[in-house]
Amino acid sequence: MTRQAYDREITALLVIDPYNDFISEGGKLWGRIRAVAEANGCVPHMLQVLNAARQAKLRVFYALHHRYRPGDYETWKNIAPVQKAAWKNKTFEFGTWGGELHPGFEPKPGEIVASEHWCSSGFANTDLDLQLKKHCIQQLIVMGLIAHTCLEATVRFAAELGYGVTVIKDATADFSDREMEAALEVNIPSYASAIMTASEVIDLMPSA
Repeated sequence: MTRQAYDREITALLVIDPYNDFISEGGKLWGRIRAVAEANGCVPHMLQVLNAARQAKLRVFYALHHRYRPGDYETWKNIAPVQKAAWKNKTFEFGTWGGELHPGFEPKPGEIVASEHWCSSGFANTDLDLQLKKHCIQQLIVMGLIAHTCLEATVRFAAELGYGVTVIKDATADFSDREMEAALEVNIPSYASAIMTASEVIDLMPSA
C-alpha cells in the first residue's frame, strides 16, 4: 500500500525521553537496554529522524520523564513500581549529567518541551495535549524510550485523544527482546495507525 507524505501543517515528531541515563555510555539504564538498542540502531535512527524532521520543517515536541528531585515521592500515599524504581535509583536526576539530554537531542528554538510526566504517559498530568492542539497537530510520529512503558503508554493515550500515530520501530529500545516484542508486536499495533522503520518515515517527510 502506497502511503501519502506527511502534511507538515498537521504532523509533528514526538521525542520521548532521550536522556543520558537511557542512551549514553555510563547512563544508569544504558546497560539494561544496550543490547536491544545497539541491535536495532536505536540512537542513530533517532538522530536521523530528528534531523530529517527539522530539515522537513516538521514541528518537534519533547515528552520528557520527570527528573528526580529530593523529596519527590517521600510523602506520596500511592506510588507505582516504576516510580519506586526511579526513586531508588535517582534516575534522570535533576541537575546531573544523567538528567540531561543525549548530545544531538537538545531542543532548538521553536521546538516545544511539554511539562514532565510523572509515570509513563507523556500526556497524563502534562500540557502535551494542549500544546499539540494549539499548534493544530493531528498526526504524531513517535520515537524514544522505552518501548513497553513510556512509548507504549504515550501512544495509547494519543489514540484515546484522537491523534493518528506512527511508531518508529527501530528508534526505540527496551530491557529485553521479549519486552520489545510485546510492545511492538502485541500491544502497540492496537493503537498506532502505522509501525514503520526510520528510513520509511523519513521517505514520507515533506521536502523542505
